[in-house]
Amino acid sequence: MEHPALVIALIGALGIGAQWVAWRTGWPAIALMLVAGVVAGPVTGLIDPKHVFGELLEPIVSIAVALILFEGGLSLNFRELRRTDGAVTRLLLLGVPIGWVLGTLACYYIGGLVWPVAVLFAGILVVTGPTVVLPLLRQSNIAARPRAILKWEAIVNDPIGALCGVVTYEYLRRVGEGGTIASVVVSLLAASVIAGLIGWLAARAVGWAFPRGYVPEYLKAPVLLVAVVGAFVVSNLIHQETGLLTVTVMGVALANMRLASLRDVHAFKENVTVLLISGVFVLLSATLNLEVLRRFEWRFAGFLLALLFVVRPATVLLSLAFTRVPWNERLLVAWIAPRGIVAVAISGLFALRLDQLGYGDGSILVTLSFAVVVATIVAHGFSIGPVSRWLKVTGAAERGLLIVGGTPWSLSLADQLRTLEVPVTICDTSWQRLSPARQAGIATYHGEILAEATEDRLDLQQFQVLVATSDNEAYNALVCNEFAPEIGRDNVYQLGGGTDEHDEDTRALPSSLRGRALFASGHGVEEIVSRERQGWGFRKTRITEQFDFDAIKADLPDEADMLLLLRKGGALRFFSHASRPTPQPGDTILSYAPPTRPGARRMQGEAA
Repeated sequence: MEHPALVIALIGALGIGAQWVAWRTGWPAIALMLVAGVVAGPVTGLIDPKHVFGELLEPIVSIAVALILFEGGLSLNFRELRRTDGAVTRLLLLGVPIGWVLGTLACYYIGGLVWPVAVLFAGILVVTGPTVVLPLLRQSNIAARPRAILKWEAIVNDPIGALCGVVTYEYLRRVGEGGTIASVVVSLLAASVIAGLIGWLAARAVGWAFPRGYVPEYLKAPVLLVAVVGAFVVSNLIHQETGLLTVTVMGVALANMRLASLRDVHAFKENVTVLLISGVFVLLSATLNLEVLRRFEWRFAGFLLALLFVVRPATVLLSLAFTRVPWNERLLVAWIAPRGIVAVAISGLFALRLDQLGYGDGSILVTLSFAVVVATIVAHGFSIGPVSRWLKVTGAAERGLLIVGGTPWSLSLADQLRTLEVPVTICDTSWQRLSPARQAGIATYHGEILAEATEDRLDLQQFQVLVATSDNEAYNALVCNEFAPEIGRDNVYQLGGGTDEHDEDTRALPSSLRGRALFASGHGVEEIVSRERQGWGFRKTRITEQFDFDAIKADLPDEADMLLLLRKGGALRFFSHASRPTPQPGDTILSYAPPTRPGARRMQGEAA
């Protein structure tokens, strides 16, 4: 393809297509994106990014990586950092130098690189990178602490790895001019301080302008994107490769200012980041030269094994020695270290520069960097699930249900789901209303679900569905609207909000601000309270080949309502005015029905 527009469209389709396939199959998205890029590029020759984009390829990739790092920085909250028990700090202060030294030894003695090139390449390899780690964490079920450690390390280490490479290159460039390592380090430290200051000042400027109304709502996301790109470019003009540090500092600073005006921007930036990660990863994979890969030697395989099974584990275990992080979590962190866009991009950049300085091994960096990326993505992408389960470092075995509102009806619902072995948590601001749930052994969360503190005290990753059942239908709508972006708009439900005649308050709200209505008829709070007084209750029935869904409906009273369906795998599907799941044999139906009349035929499989 010669037309840039067609190439961009194809790259987008391949990247997002790989993400969709990963979502449907559970395979690691980064591995699928890598395969898509290699097939479209060097295998079939369908696209050649270097030919199409020319000199623009490097700035396109650089700016995309900067935006990805910035968005990752926006997710780094210092309160989350405290949960890691100092692990992230140790991995930065101890892990980077340890990994650099061990990596250098592996590059020289096993990879066969000359010392200068070995030192430079090992510095680049201290990165893990959010472009590969974040998609991996999004698809895996890892406990909160190791998840936070891996996320922080990936985002913060990205600019550090680039700076390690810059230090080595600048020393090699200046050594012939009488420069010393001390002068190089001092100048780079000064540049890094300036880069960090630029990022912090840019964040302060945004934090000052947005709340005061100097930027209208429709321009906040564009202004923020332009500010990030501008800060990145300015920092790189002062000193090469310091722009990554600038955007990381800017993102972290904004994340910890707790600006309410940024909340609406987060969803947009997350969407942009998914597009960038997908596109850039396919783009770089398509630039791979198979002729270069043919230069792969057996000693490089030994280097990859040393990197996977010696360098990374030793770095993490030595850095986290004598910490409160449990051994199983240390081992998981020691294993997971995929490399991605930054390692490839920076290696390719320095390969050209090292050739100009007369170091012949510079060209080998392209081969080794892609080999490292492929090996780590395949090894860690396909093993993170089994390894985390083997080490028992997973989150909840099955994602459960979060009920907001401690009412008698919600307590009855939670009790029924508990008998079906579905994890349930009830949230309410009243300690007294939660008392019956605590006495029944049901998990509870005491606090305002909409408060900022909830982000630190309640892990929403463990829930597949949120149901708002408080006695205030407008509040239920507010809760659903707040958590729809995180849990999924198709997975937030509420009492009220449908077609029920008692639902005048929430029917006045736009449907985009409400959760899906529980029950196909959209019963409101008043109707549920009235039915509770009449003795209505929950009934659960298992569908079999002999007793199908039609038989269940025929066996229920005409007034009864279907509430939800529990799949064999633990997935919950609700019957609402907007969706009606298709029951299958092995599923369990939970219905809400009036009390059984004397002499009426009891339901098959009904539980008391």
